[in-house]
Amino acid sequence: MAELFLIQCQQREFKKLAKQTNSSKISPVFVISIVATLVLSLCAALGGDAFSAFSNALMNGIEGGFGWMYLLAMLAFVVFALCVALSRWGDIRLGERDSRPEYSTPAWLAMLFCAGMGIGLVFWGVAEPISHYLAPPESIEAASPEAANFAMEASFMHWGFQPWAAYAVIGLGLAYAHFRKGRPFLVSSLLIPALGKADKPGVRNAIDIFAAIVTVAGVATSLGLGCLQISAGLESLFGIKNEALTWVVIIVVICIVYSLSAISGVNKGVKRLSSLNAIFALVFAATCFVLGPTLLDLNIFTTTLGSYLQGFLKSSLDAFPFGDNTWLLSWRIFYWAWWIAWSPFVGMFIARISKGRTVREFVLGVVIAPAL
Repeated sequence: MAELFLIQCQQREFKKLAKQTNSSKISPVFVISIVATLVLSLCAALGGDAFSAFSNALMNGIEGGFGWMYLLAMLAFVVFALCVALSRWGDIRLGERDSRPEYSTPAWLAMLFCAGMGIGLVFWGVAEPISHYLAPPESIEAASPEAANFAMEASFMHWGFQPWAAYAVIGLGLAYAHFRKGRPFLVSSLLIPALGKADKPGVRNAIDIFAAIVTVAGVATSLGLGCLQISAGLESLFGIKNEALTWVVIIVVICIVYSLSAISGVNKGVKRLSSLNAIFALVFAATCFVLGPTLLDLNIFTTTLGSYLQGFLKSSLDAFPFGDNTWLLSWRIFYWAWWIAWSPFVGMFIARISKGRTVREFVLGVVIAPAL
């Protein structure tokens, strides 16, 4: 939903800019982004194993060479967001001084949660801790009590404060730039103060093109993983073959549902679908809690929360410099890169639905509430 909303926002802003300049030309951002996406898609479709090997080598090179930077950046997002929220700037309202939130807090939180995490938690909420338990870093014995504690703490880390802080920083900047400064609802609006003399149309277009390509990469990863999850579930439950034809059908159905939701607008499709998803998630969680090992769940939650908070700084900055860092690169650094790739369009969606809230409400609502 969030990625489609981003496309709608960009289209509206391009139309506004065209009217302001009395030009009917198609935006170069749109044209170049579409061409670049088609080229990448064709390379992936026709390149086969060669493209896969190239992309994997590129990903491994970036993760290995810049993993330390991802660790610092994600921690910096958390620190920055909380410092802004707890400072005097926390009282600034995202909009006119007398404006109030468009959506109720429950509806707002439901849209935040569904846009930010979505299908990932449904699958990885179970699959990830089991994977860490059976294949932890080399310093931890697999399938041991230590591995179980590590598995839960790592899962809390990957789906906790850091990803939401990345969304919050981008979303807060966009909301402030648009609702307070009247700038276009585009990613380039974030960097206008930093550009200085370099603030030119060509530079802004380059920023927006890069954001669009990053959006495609993030959506492709999420859509691909979600498609494989659904296909595997259909094969397990109904015997439907887990093959390319099934994947295509699933992707088409998902795109149709997302498109209908986005076209109907935030107040109708997105809001209602998010609220429905949130209700299903709460009912599902409550059912598991009541029918499952309730006491064990409570003990695991309190223990893991304590371990997560106690070791937050160490885990956030631990680059595994001595020994094998395969686990770190395959999981934590991959997650941090994934969340950052998601941040432009999720941040824009969060900004759009947060008009009227104070900076403090925004940060605490985006970073703390969904993580808990």
